[in-house]
Amino acid sequence: MDLVTRYIAAVQRELPESKRDEIGRELKANIMDQLDGLAEQQGTLTEADIATVLKQMGRPRTVAQQFVPPQPLIRLSYMPLYQYTLFMVLGILFLLQVVGTTVTWISSSDMGLVRYLLSLASGFLDDAIFGFASITAAFWFMSRESSGPSASCNSDWRPEQLPKAGPGWQHISLQDIFTDLATYLFLLVVIWYPVWMSAEQLDNSRLMLTDQARLWLQWASPLAVLGIALGLWQLQQRLWSRAMLLSNLALNSALVVVILMLAASGPLLQLDAERWHGVFELHQLERTAVISLIIIAMFPLWEAGRDLLRLRQL
Repeated sequence: MDLVTRYIAAVQRELPESKRDEIGRELKANIMDQLDGLAEQQGTLTEADIATVLKQMGRPRTVAQQFVPPQPLIRLSYMPLYQYTLFMVLGILFLLQVVGTTVTWISSSDMGLVRYLLSLASGFLDDAIFGFASITAAFWFMSRESSGPSASCNSDWRPEQLPKAGPGWQHISLQDIFTDLATYLFLLVVIWYPVWMSAEQLDNSRLMLTDQARLWLQWASPLAVLGIALGLWQLQQRLWSRAMLLSNLALNSALVVVILMLAASGPLLQLDAERWHGVFELHQLERTAVISLIIIAMFPLWEAGRDLLRLRQL
């Protein structure tokens, strides 16, 4: 029975010290019952028979985890709150990084589009790692406490307050909300950057919009503010309602009209002919800008059509 003794000792090494003796006795009794039943069937047992029984029981670490399941890094009762906090913090860090990187990109003549995207990604990654580590450490410390969330947290709700059952698309994901918020913040920075920049920074600016195009954008900036307000409303409700769909439909329809009117309003780009001589024709760049605006208008147009279909379903 040396194999049985060695097996029980291997299991005990994977257990907390306070439970080793009790679980060791229980495990030994279980093994001996199986061996006694096998001996009644085939008589004397060999070392190979005992090894077969022990192998069927599983590795010592696996057996130990059946008696004492490993404690997760974060208590399961905290996981919904942990995930929500993590998404919220990462979303806010992403918005702040978009604003900061966009301001740097506009005011710098050395930062191209590729460098802008790399700077945005690397900056957000640094912030995300720090935020993820901090939140995980806080919830790990909370999970190590002896008592979990109080029972009142689970009883402090009323089934009568649950929203009506609806289609699956009614749930609004945090990813969609923060993507929209980042887009509108980016637009506000692009529209109003001349307000806080000096004349020298404006001369080195990456954006080459005409005064007329910039004026159009400034008149349309309330739509970006409304978009941010709608995003915050979605963040609070997290469920599409009829009023929210109508608001989103009106906003996207207005965005389509503004973008198309901007594309048809005349010259969009204020270009230095000498700088671009031999690289691009000015009319080609202007045409590319107009086509780009038309393509951009297709996105809110698609969302407007989607909201119309959802209103019928709702």
